[in-house]
Amino acid sequence: MDPINDVAAKAQVMSDDRGHVFHSWSAQTLISPMAIAGAEGSYVYDYDGNEYLDFSSQLVNTNIGHQHPRVVAAIKEQADRLCTIAPQHANDVRGEAARLITNHAPEGFEFVFFTNAGTEAVEYAVRMARLHTGRPKVLSRYRSYHGGTTLSVNLTGDPRRWPSDQGSAGVVHFFGPFAYRSAFHAEDEAQECERALEHLEHTIRMEGPATIAAIILETIPGTAGIMTPPAGYLQGVRDICDRYGIVWIADEVMCGFGRAGAWFAFDHYGATPDLITFAKGVNSGYVPLGGVIISQPIYDTFAERVFPGGLTYSGHPLACAAAVATIKLMEDEKIIEHARDIGDDVLRPGLLELQQRHRVIGDVRGEGVFFALDLVKNRETKEELAPYGGSSEAMGVLVNALKAEGILPFTNYHRLHIVPPCTVSKDEAREGLERVDRALSSIASYVD
Repeated sequence: MDPINDVAAKAQVMSDDRGHVFHSWSAQTLISPMAIAGAEGSYVYDYDGNEYLDFSSQLVNTNIGHQHPRVVAAIKEQADRLCTIAPQHANDVRGEAARLITNHAPEGFEFVFFTNAGTEAVEYAVRMARLHTGRPKVLSRYRSYHGGTTLSVNLTGDPRRWPSDQGSAGVVHFFGPFAYRSAFHAEDEAQECERALEHLEHTIRMEGPATIAAIILETIPGTAGIMTPPAGYLQGVRDICDRYGIVWIADEVMCGFGRAGAWFAFDHYGATPDLITFAKGVNSGYVPLGGVIISQPIYDTFAERVFPGGLTYSGHPLACAAAVATIKLMEDEKIIEHARDIGDDVLRPGLLELQQRHRVIGDVRGEGVFFALDLVKNRETKEELAPYGGSSEAMGVLVNALKAEGILPFTNYHRLHIVPPCTVSKDEAREGLERVDRALSSIASYVD
């Protein structure tokens, strides 16, 4: 699309926003949101005529990019035919969406419970696990994010939980594997894996195995740092869950549907969970949709027993139409394979090259179009460029430099995440890395 330059429209947008919109995760009077006028493909546009390469995928959800014509057309067609219907009725696009989703799930996962977003998917997956096992506790790792509603935010293992940590009865946190900042003083990935699994099993024994319903894990933690699990870790979790009769919930809300270069990120690691939560990439957020993919044993628990839960908009026709179109175009256009190639051929080698030139990059990690740069003041001490749970002058300088370079960035604490759409071209990805390279030079003075 052509850049938009409309000062009057921008003024009205900002007046309405600042006068009436209450923003999430923000101190209301201290923010000045960017006013977005439009978007297309890998780019977004503001009202000042500026174009930005979207290296954030918004909240890491526009996996097929902005305004994909096939999905836009599917939403329009569905709106003309049937805008909404209550979830107790059978509906063609809801059933088709569920079938297409389960086609890409592991064998034995044939049923989908639809929600409106990822946080609700987590809430309902935990409810299923607790009712299935008859146990109260759920284990989740530190450095994780599972959502913003009461249970999901208490499962979250990062500072976003702290202000709302009053409803955590039955929630137990543990340390997952993270070799770069090891909690286990490990000397390599294999040792990190072994010690992390020992720690998890020790936690289970101390809490009482018969009290634990589920372990919930982001297969690859997202906003908490994109820490890819070491080889063998997820299979170790599977073995522990089988040993103690615990349900493993794989949170694939951010890392699923192509983001990590696979339909589901756990496909990379040879281990199968019991419940799978999803959202975001299933239809790139064009219309809100999430859900839980349910294995046969947990489905059987509720085959003749009422499941006590539901949502007015569960499997909303517009959202499901968007999901059907998204999954079909992902298949037809081989977007999963493309995302994997972008990671292997452009992002990983390009980011490792940046690490050689910029001492501020302590660590590079990720898969597909799902990478993080761990930014440090000092490579030897690994001191973060911003405090855990906070920001810093240096990070503010970096964000401004990235925007000046025409990059819409995703940053969290001391990290810069490189998370363009799965559909980003190799030329766009290379251009983005060149812009990131120039922006990183703006903070060289903050590094020892």
